[in-house]
Amino acid sequence: MLLGSIEAGGTKFVCAVGDENYQVKEQIQYPTTSPKETIQKSIDFFKNFPGLQAISIASFGPIEIRRDNAKYGYVTDTPKIGWPNTNFLGMLKAALDLPIYWTSDVNGSVYGEYILAQSAKKTISALTYYTIGTGVGAGTVLNGSFIGTLGHPEVGHVRLKRHPDDLNFKGICPYHGDCLEGLVAGPTFEARTGKKGKDIPLTDHVWDIMAYYVAQAALQTTLHIRPEKIVFGGGVVSEPFLKKVRHEFAALMNDYQDVGNLQDYITMPLAPNNGSATLGNFALAYREMTQSKNN
Repeated sequence: MLLGSIEAGGTKFVCAVGDENYQVKEQIQYPTTSPKETIQKSIDFFKNFPGLQAISIASFGPIEIRRDNAKYGYVTDTPKIGWPNTNFLGMLKAALDLPIYWTSDVNGSVYGEYILAQSAKKTISALTYYTIGTGVGAGTVLNGSFIGTLGHPEVGHVRLKRHPDDLNFKGICPYHGDCLEGLVAGPTFEARTGKKGKDIPLTDHVWDIMAYYVAQAALQTTLHIRPEKIVFGGGVVSEPFLKKVRHEFAALMNDYQDVGNLQDYITMPLAPNNGSATLGNFALAYREMTQSKNN
């Protein structure tokens, strides 16, 4: 059995084909350009696999996920130039006669981490996944289902208490300025310091400021949802950085609620190389195929 995955990011697309054990058989990566060009590359890739049974798309957004909405399958009000109001799912379905699951990029990632956590821990009911890279987002799985019915969560745009050493930074979000994404996304390093994050040592105070904001996001998630685990992935995140986040989280929580060992509660992804979304997509494609056969 062959299953397909599209991890559709604002910077790059990753397309993969895997088997029923969610093992990657073939994978390609290419830059995100115009919708027509980028989506056609995905179509061309999957047409090389005549035995393909189903596909799942985990897309950057905002996207429309309500199946009864006329814009279901669309990338909607995105700041990505050329992509607002793109009928992503419709373009793929017109070319490929297959069951296709449609969700947000972080939902694909959280589902992959949920599958892996189930395997590692036997049972887990609730898990939240944050990605911190070019943008910031989060998805949550609760008892096998995603949180969000009116739309997918936009956790990257929650408001935070400002760090006292960061009050003059206005943030980079074009909508809100200093929301979570506007304060901790990868491009904020260059906006603050003139350097890319990869070029700034972990001893620099800017990382403490970032950890303070990320810990606030983890605290909000903890107190709203009470998941059993919060996973952080994306290009900004590393284990040394998460050590700082755990320290700030413990100070902010101040022993109010017990979440167990912070090393086990706030973690890096189990999937290597930020591959959570591809794994999650394989599982979601399989689920979509099964449901299509039963309907």
